[in-house]
Amino acid sequence: MSLHVLQPGLLTTVQDRGRHGWRHLGIARAGALDPDAAALANRLVGNDPDAAVLEMTLQGPTLRFDVPTRIALCGAWLPMKFTSSTGVAAHIPGGRPVSLPAGELSLGAACDGTRAWLAIGGGLDVPPVLGSRSTDLRGGFGGLAGRALRAGDRLHVSAAPDPGPEPRFPAWWVDPLAHDRQPHGRAAPIRYVPAHLPGADAFARMPWRASARSDRQGLRLDGEALSLDTHEQISAPVAPGTVQLPPDGRPIVLLADAQTVGGYPRLGHVIAVDLQRLAQLRPGQPVHFSACDARTATQLACAARARLARITLMIDFKLQRGYGE
Repeated sequence: MSLHVLQPGLLTTVQDRGRHGWRHLGIARAGALDPDAAALANRLVGNDPDAAVLEMTLQGPTLRFDVPTRIALCGAWLPMKFTSSTGVAAHIPGGRPVSLPAGELSLGAACDGTRAWLAIGGGLDVPPVLGSRSTDLRGGFGGLAGRALRAGDRLHVSAAPDPGPEPRFPAWWVDPLAHDRQPHGRAAPIRYVPAHLPGADAFARMPWRASARSDRQGLRLDGEALSLDTHEQISAPVAPGTVQLPPDGRPIVLLADAQTVGGYPRLGHVIAVDLQRLAQLRPGQPVHFSACDARTATQLACAARARLARITLMIDFKLQRGYGE
């Protein structure tokens, strides 16, 4: 029972919620750039929230399932087209559980945002490394041979009940990014807790754009170079969310594949609840920042946890009433 990769997309990797407890050995967290979206996709198909999913960037893959399966897509909207092995074609919506007969699933270009997460019933069966199935692209381990998917790859998946000749899905859906898709949501600043560094507040006063040189290690910012009266310092721990200022004066916000220590001056730390929005920035998209304090960051994180719990309960309620409700 396999998932066959016919076309890999621009950058498709196996991820879960990350590799924790190894940073003292220099091992990055890795994992989905929006762990909550990955967890919700898993919830929609009845998986454990930490089951391995596919993370897709800008352009999705084309996959063939040789058995009936159940999928759910969360994150950026990627158009999905399915053609069954009997020739029945259908467009597949996101944000809900979808039962598919055997056939081909083609995911297109991201329409709104950059990244999406595809959960598959039963999860992706790749061997865990240091307690996680996430792909560490910099280290070259985890996931599928420590790399992005390639055409010809196969992943083991579990079979689901056969829905019949056509895809089957409910009318309801969830969209945790709905607020961010609104015009005012897109313009909202990314909040960060500033460091006690002379002149660091200039970071929040300047307009920035997401650089095309960004990757899973860090979101690079383009704009007028920021000049501070400071120099590189003794290497110290950094983490996803840390804002570094390299010598060219253009900040980098570290993301899931970030290194564990760094010597660049640190301008502050993006709050956890806003990291998922950074994962959806497209190259060239404007972004600006605003300072907040640690107490506000904690309150916002608690509110986000509560919102996620409510969505999860709603999903469970819907699934208990019946898959087609």
